[in-house]
Amino acid sequence: MHNPDASAALILEVALAVPLAQRFDYLAPVDYPLSGLLPGIRVKVPFGRQEKIAVVLAVKTDSEFGPERLKPVLAVLDRQPLLSAQDLELLLWASRYYHHPVGEVLTAALPVLLRQGRSAQLAQEVVYELTDSGWQIDLQQLQRSLRQQALLHWFRMQARRIAADELHEDKAALKALLAKGLLQQQSVTEPHSSAISSQPPLLANPQQRQAIDTIISQLGTFQPILLEGVTGSGKTEVYMQVIAAVLQRNQQVLVLLPEISLTPQLEQRFRQRFAVSMVSYHSKLTDKQRLQAWLQMQQGRAAIMLGTRSALFTPMRRPGLLILDEEHDSAFKQQDGFRFSARDVAIARAQKLKLPVLLGTATPSLESLLNVQRRRYQGLYLPGRAGKAVAPRLQLLDIRNKRMQGGLSEQLISVMRQTLAQGQQVLLFLNRRGYAPVQICHGCGWVSRCSRCDANLVIHAAEQMLRCHHCGFEQRLTAQCPVCNGSQLHALGMGTERIELLLTSLFPGKTVVRLDRDSTQRKGRLEDYLQQINNGEADIILGTQMLAKGHHFPDVTLVALLDVDSGLFSIDYRSPEKLAQLIVQVAGRAGRAEKPGQVLLQTRHPEHPLLQTLIHQDYRAFAVQALYERQQAQLPPYTHQALLRAQAHTPQLPQQFLAAVVEQIQSLPLPPVTVLGPVSAPMAKRAGQFRYQLLLQSSQRQHLHQLLDSLLPQLVALKQAKAVRWSLDVDPQDLY
Repeated sequence: MHNPDASAALILEVALAVPLAQRFDYLAPVDYPLSGLLPGIRVKVPFGRQEKIAVVLAVKTDSEFGPERLKPVLAVLDRQPLLSAQDLELLLWASRYYHHPVGEVLTAALPVLLRQGRSAQLAQEVVYELTDSGWQIDLQQLQRSLRQQALLHWFRMQARRIAADELHEDKAALKALLAKGLLQQQSVTEPHSSAISSQPPLLANPQQRQAIDTIISQLGTFQPILLEGVTGSGKTEVYMQVIAAVLQRNQQVLVLLPEISLTPQLEQRFRQRFAVSMVSYHSKLTDKQRLQAWLQMQQGRAAIMLGTRSALFTPMRRPGLLILDEEHDSAFKQQDGFRFSARDVAIARAQKLKLPVLLGTATPSLESLLNVQRRRYQGLYLPGRAGKAVAPRLQLLDIRNKRMQGGLSEQLISVMRQTLAQGQQVLLFLNRRGYAPVQICHGCGWVSRCSRCDANLVIHAAEQMLRCHHCGFEQRLTAQCPVCNGSQLHALGMGTERIELLLTSLFPGKTVVRLDRDSTQRKGRLEDYLQQINNGEADIILGTQMLAKGHHFPDVTLVALLDVDSGLFSIDYRSPEKLAQLIVQVAGRAGRAEKPGQVLLQTRHPEHPLLQTLIHQDYRAFAVQALYERQQAQLPPYTHQALLRAQAHTPQLPQQFLAAVVEQIQSLPLPPVTVLGPVSAPMAKRAGQFRYQLLLQSSQRQHLHQLLDSLLPQLVALKQAKAVRWSLDVDPQDLY
């Protein structure tokens, strides 16, 4: 930055978290040292009648408004930039690519407390470690307090300093061990250890070794790498050996996961392997915990961050590697507000930082496979399971005209009995929470519908509630039909809660663990369930999507998908891809140790080509066929899309708005872009709002963005825009 003439007023160009595409100019404080005014710091500014926190994008001496029209900044909040020039460059790129207001994009990169103007000070970390007495005491001396005994034993097993936020244990036992001088507490601001590894790596098989060497050879250069490995092929071991090489170079690693449920499991494996400072970043943590994790990465104190989609923008002092585990997962796409794809932005970030970005999965997205074909990504393949584990056998169960017990065929129940008799675990997958999808009256045919959405109310029997899974509306479960006052109300269909009750009666004395969003809401509950499963204290595991990813259950030998048909017939062109990924991912939970696994798929359509391909060939064969079909139909990844959604309390308003948008598009002198619609959204009414959409599609990404650049300023000015809520989704993952 040039040193401007001291007599000229200094102007700060800032981004504010408001839904406007523009930036704002403010006068810099007169007496503030120039060296402290840098892009990437936060300032407090007046905005209308409010005060807001803004991020400085540039320091300059001129503005399109005269200095007399500019308001002065109220306070400078940071001594050092929180976001580097490269961080800002990425965020400005993302704002342009997704056509989203720059202030809201920058806000997404900051933890909540920094958005509120709180201090960016790193708190001293409290750690606990064993004293000499703690190492030497005979554990039998603590047998009157089993909790203290267990906690001390755990400390010995860990053999390292333990951060306070790692201790979910009994606080009373911790206090007692401190009072007895068996543990000691310290405050530190430095990472725990100078060593990198606390456990030696496993011996890699030839395919793993080749993948590890290839990735390590790319460190320090930009290279997207698709690591495709069948489930159980040891992708995590590849990650860990590559991470060790990055840590040797004194660099940091960011690992993104699609689900919070995977974080504790991977974190445990990483903590056992690496002695470096490691942090997590996801929505189950408190605002304070997220701020500290963000600052530790930003200041270079932490070496590894494990996080979900929102961790992507965390600044790194010494960036070395980005990893996305389960790269195909749709959870990497933000579905509201700033609708970014964490996978695509991670690749842009790696390009700007000149880093390799590692995309791991057993079921690659069709986009990534096409990028490998086109040589944009490097493809690495792990074809076999690690160790002595063998791939599970997939088998179709034709349930047409068969007797069913609440969604379970007699054949499935029989195989479950055999598996349980051998002391092995069974995993059942059903992608439907609640007791049953709908309540119906046998007398008059009334169905429990949500008054605010085009959707049924789902029965949640344990709470005696009917609940909408789309808008959250709920009402008490009644015994009387609201239309005919009859009492012949029945639950139609099946949900995880109903299957759980059925399993308890079919298999008395067996422990059933249900894993879904309802059963794992309370803090620590998911970790407890996973521990219970891994300790062999669960016989039958029943769950939803949460079970499909990444979990390693060595004693599970039978996996059954109770209802694959619901994914075979869908209006969404991505549905076959998602179903194939789901089947392969869920199947991957079977036979991961040395016991062979079996996978049963209940279906009324055993001849369906998708199922036949997966049974007799593999996911790769399916993907080749699916890519061919997408190319013939001119659908992504061979074309590029943007979806304009609009909603209002009457159907006419969004229709009028989108019709006006089509008129605007037709008047623009630009390369042709296909305009599909406006049409009603697949779920036409949600939370009391009528929803319509317009799909824009082009074989040239550049043409689509040229259109959006010209269209959006005009669109904001349309009078019909004032009467609706509208949003733009670039590269939409679903058309709902």
